[in-house]
Amino acid sequence: MTAFRHIFSKTLRRDDWLIIVANLIPVYGVWFLGWSAVEVFTVYAMETLIVGILTVLKLLIAAIARGKDSWHNQGNTSRVTGLFFVLFFILHFGIFAAVQTTIFSSVAGINRGSGGSMHFFFHCWEYINRDMAYMLGGFVIAYLVRDFFSFLFRQQYRTIPMMILMFQPYGRIFIQQVTVILGSMFLIFGAGKIFILVFAAIKICFEVLVNYDGILNKTMEDLKNNRGQKDL
Repeated sequence: MTAFRHIFSKTLRRDDWLIIVANLIPVYGVWFLGWSAVEVFTVYAMETLIVGILTVLKLLIAAIARGKDSWHNQGNTSRVTGLFFVLFFILHFGIFAAVQTTIFSSVAGINRGSGGSMHFFFHCWEYINRDMAYMLGGFVIAYLVRDFFSFLFRQQYRTIPMMILMFQPYGRIFIQQVTVILGSMFLIFGAGKIFILVFAAIKICFEVLVNYDGILNKTMEDLKNNRGQKDL
């Protein structure tokens, strides 16, 4: 129970309402405006790429501001250039996102052209229509205001360890990955309208209540402690 309370210990912030609204726009569109459930889940898959791009920008800003930062690995700590974090994230998260979007697009049957199963990942902009642009716009505004602008104005790029910045998206995206892929299966049986409501509720809960930064900070402390024990 203590671990459970630690995970769900985040205090609701005023700008969390932006994320709530951004996630409710697709629900409203599907239920009351006749938007396609397939397009909504396509947008949720693209949200992964939005978060990834913003994280790359954060890492680049931190790299410019600090030059180097600590890299923890298997009980060892070393100082590496900020560009290492940028390149590592692009490669690692890129593979992560490619797998997610490929599975989703294949199961949902939305692949176009002759690009094979990876076509969606490399040509996602080709899938965007007006309704999807509204949904994507909501997510972009929410993430910019809540995360990116706060990161800049509070000068967090000077203090947040780049390892934490690099791994910030993974907790949120893991929840999204599981539910989007599961949701694509529901689309096959025509139950997308129901599942989008359930999915949005689960996603909002994890977005605004889970203390991801606290979990990452605890992980960083454990890495440092492991290093200390190894030195002994």
